[in-house]
Amino acid sequence: MPERLLGVLLLVILVDGAANSLLFDRVNAFQLRRDDASRIAENVVLATRTLERLPPKARQAHAVALSTQRFSLEWVQPGDRTRGSLGLDSLRAQVIEIAPELALSDLEIHLEGRPDKGNIGGSVRLSDRSVLRFHTYAHAAWKLTAGRVLSFVLPSLALVLLGWALLRTVLRPLRNLIRATHDLEAGAPRPVPEHGPDEMRGLIRALNDMQDRIHQSLTDRTQTMLAIGHDLKTPLARMRLRLDDESVEPEVREGIAHDIDEMRLLLDSLQAYVDSDGKAIAPERIDIAVMAETLVDAAADHGADARYAGVASLEVVARPVSIRRALSNLIENALHYGGNARVHVRKDGGAAEIVVEDDGPGIPEDRIADALQPFVRLDTARARDTAGMGLGLAIVRKAVRQENGTLDLRNRPEGGLRVTIRLPLTAD
Repeated sequence: MPERLLGVLLLVILVDGAANSLLFDRVNAFQLRRDDASRIAENVVLATRTLERLPPKARQAHAVALSTQRFSLEWVQPGDRTRGSLGLDSLRAQVIEIAPELALSDLEIHLEGRPDKGNIGGSVRLSDRSVLRFHTYAHAAWKLTAGRVLSFVLPSLALVLLGWALLRTVLRPLRNLIRATHDLEAGAPRPVPEHGPDEMRGLIRALNDMQDRIHQSLTDRTQTMLAIGHDLKTPLARMRLRLDDESVEPEVREGIAHDIDEMRLLLDSLQAYVDSDGKAIAPERIDIAVMAETLVDAAADHGADARYAGVASLEVVARPVSIRRALSNLIENALHYGGNARVHVRKDGGAAEIVVEDDGPGIPEDRIADALQPFVRLDTARARDTAGMGLGLAIVRKAVRQENGTLDLRNRPEGGLRVTIRLPLTAD
């Protein structure tokens, strides 16, 4: 990075030097048409001869009287003489050729920096060492004036453009790095190309290494949890077989069977959460309204207070297994915690909106964010005999995010919880 900045500064210095050299060459070689040069020579000679015959006190007034709109004169005391930084040597020689007597008056002609009085200025010395200044306009000098402005603007413009290009070059890998951090997820790591300065390449390399470590850690944890879940199903199966023993009392058999079923539910929810997110399954066109109504009807057939309202058909493109599991979890949560479930499906703009409501106790406002975290159970707001591992809403959020949808939880003013899912609609 410092090397690039130094290179930019050196390039700007070269551009500045080239622009100034070109300007000086053009200024030194500048000449006017013969009639314009004669006009300058005649006015300066006339003014010089007139002021030489006048006392010093009257010279300034006569200099103003001799001035015109396009040729102004000014008389100043001896010693008060300033010379322009850009001398017009060729024009001076041209004027002296027309009026040789001006060579004895130390004629000086320069390009004006401020063209308010004219774009060409100059001065001569009188016999008493006082100075007569003059300013005039010449149409041919506008190119020199523009060149002088350009000589100041060009280096700055070059510095801005080069700085902008350098900044874009430096920030491009940084933008890629930021994009990669936003896209960082539990899937396979996607290495960021190592471009840019050494510091940036080091940062990108560290991020890529971190992605590999996170992926390996998640993979090991997932495999461990799946292995534990699989291994626990074997003793559960043996326990169920032993319940067939007639020596076990019916009440004990019923209690153990209930515990075994609950443990199986725990293991199933754990496996659903740590599974591969279903990303290997391609999305397909599904009717989200029919799916929701089918789940509600199945719950109602088992005696639950579940009702459906909304459109009869509404298609989206999604992974059916994960979305079905998400809707099933929401309906089961509503029935378990609220005692009832009301499901609404409608089209809202460019999205399908699925709303699941219940009349339960809701969730404390300060715990809504916690409710979406895995392995969190809100026992203060829910019954303590709840089955599960606190993965229901976490599974729902993961499934909805996978389809580029949104999930919203909020308490209803009249009591109960309202869960809203929005999924993008398919293009017709």
